[in-house]
Amino acid sequence: MPKMVAPLLANMHTVKWGQVRLFAADERMEPLTDPESNTGAYLALLPASFKQSFLEVGPINDTAKCAINYAELLRNCEPTIKDGWPILDLLLLGIGPDGHTCSLFPGHPLLKSDTDWVAAINDSPKPPPRRITLTLPVLNHARHVAFICTGEGKADTVKAIINDRDTRLPATLVQPTSGTLHWFLDKGAASKL
Repeated sequence: MPKMVAPLLANMHTVKWGQVRLFAADERMEPLTDPESNTGAYLALLPASFKQSFLEVGPINDTAKCAINYAELLRNCEPTIKDGWPILDLLLLGIGPDGHTCSLFPGHPLLKSDTDWVAAINDSPKPPPRRITLTLPVLNHARHVAFICTGEGKADTVKAIINDRDTRLPATLVQPTSGTLHWFLDKGAASKL
């Protein structure tokens, strides 16, 4: 996703980036210099002036502490709160071939998390195993959620989510309660709809 989104952000010259906060909806517990780091990928692809807009995860050696710290960083951005959950303006999410989104994987206990804004995962079925992720209640309280999906390899999954409403797939469970859900698909990803 960073390779797709970063050039778009870099060309949005009318946005007052000093008033915007950007953060990863999930992050792998890797150094920013590691190609697996979402935040690191964005920072590497964007002009240096964007660094002030990003919330950085750290400390990567303790996943549980990192989730707590990241939730605190979100709280410090003073989002609107409804029913104890932040109302984030826009979430750009991807999906995996297994229907996961963020680091919320099919059948994983984190899908039932209903108290934390950010959760730690130490047993991700997709490497690397240690990550943090926004929880479903946070995703579902957003004003706008946009799924961006490309490639024919995800066409069956997109069909299972959009047409079949397969609730075993975490991306299907993303249904903003008061917000809007958008899908941006290329021809390959949309080929089975």
